[in-house]
Amino acid sequence: MTRILLLENPHISADAVFERYGFEVIRYPGALDEDELIERLKGVDMLGIRSKTNVTRRVIEANPQLTAIGAFCIGTNQIDLEAASEHGLAVFNAPYSNTRSVVEMVVALLIALTRDIPAKNAALHKGLWMKSAAGAHEVRDKTIGIIGYGSIGSQLSVIAEALGMHVLFYDIAEKLALGNAHRAYSLDELLEQADVVSLHIDGRPENTNFFDKAKFDKMKKGSVFINLSRGHVADLHALQEKLDDGTIAGAAVDVFPKEPKANGDPFESNLAGYDNVILTPHIGGSTIEAQKSIGDFVAMKLANYWRKGSTELSVNIPNIATSPSRDSLRRVAWFHHNTPGALASVNQLFANAGANVTYQSLSTAGEYGYMVTDTADPVPDEILEELKQAPAHIRLRVLKREY
Repeated sequence: MTRILLLENPHISADAVFERYGFEVIRYPGALDEDELIERLKGVDMLGIRSKTNVTRRVIEANPQLTAIGAFCIGTNQIDLEAASEHGLAVFNAPYSNTRSVVEMVVALLIALTRDIPAKNAALHKGLWMKSAAGAHEVRDKTIGIIGYGSIGSQLSVIAEALGMHVLFYDIAEKLALGNAHRAYSLDELLEQADVVSLHIDGRPENTNFFDKAKFDKMKKGSVFINLSRGHVADLHALQEKLDDGTIAGAAVDVFPKEPKANGDPFESNLAGYDNVILTPHIGGSTIEAQKSIGDFVAMKLANYWRKGSTELSVNIPNIATSPSRDSLRRVAWFHHNTPGALASVNQLFANAGANVTYQSLSTAGEYGYMVTDTADPVPDEILEELKQAPAHIRLRVLKREY
């Protein structure tokens, strides 16, 4: 029976998908460190994680039987993708499933901060009545600066404009401005104009402390800072300095450089105790709707890869989405180094063995290639052995067609 280990409580909808196809689901509620993960993966075919579990090269090399990894979240920076590719592990994520949830939370936070709601709320909890318009503003006619104009940043752009805000965005890639949004051609331009700065960049290592003291220094006096991207991309001590000197009027932080592994674990932050700071426990995408969508999506990607060899939307293996046809009995899925003549050599192997090929597809990306070859007959052992011995070989799987 195929076994999958799910960590960090992805939505239960994932279990229904796996159980539908006869997979055994093993759950562990929190994240695991490297040694724990290596041990718990023994005898496991696939792994499902969220954002806190790091799948390192050492973990991958210690578990050669591992076939695929599913990130039940947007980012995959917690997975060593280079090591995964070198060992033929397919990695899947859910790049768009929680976009709306994150955007709605940003809107809620920016309105709360511009209306000075956190401080008013804190005062009432202390038994103090502080009815005042001081420090409270409408978001209409304010400028939001969106750093990172991907799926989240661009949808935030549309909703912010609908609220009457002016939208300025910055991205290192060429992006089409939506609605009346304007592109800033430098971060300095954005930071000098934005009343609200919302960060939506990815978690690649080179983005560590991307938003540093120099960038906080350039923010407009009285502006608001929001980070729902990754914890290590913003220098929270530099943010604290600007809160203390009054340059930044308020901040919302949902992600942190170091986060607890499980619910109930202690948490510390240099920003704790500030009445004008909203701290949330990495819940930007944590709505029931988003988590169910992510659970369904990633589980189906893993199931389809295991059963059909489909790599559609894999982040590291060239994409092939076609299912075996009704004429096919077996599918040979071969992940290999992208070398000239790979397709011709495989075809020659099948021709020499007299195998009846019913379908074939090859996709390449960079240094890697992925090929599926369907046959109407059992695949001769000599073909499989020659493929495994080929210099370009990384991983070979033989799948039986399932109706």
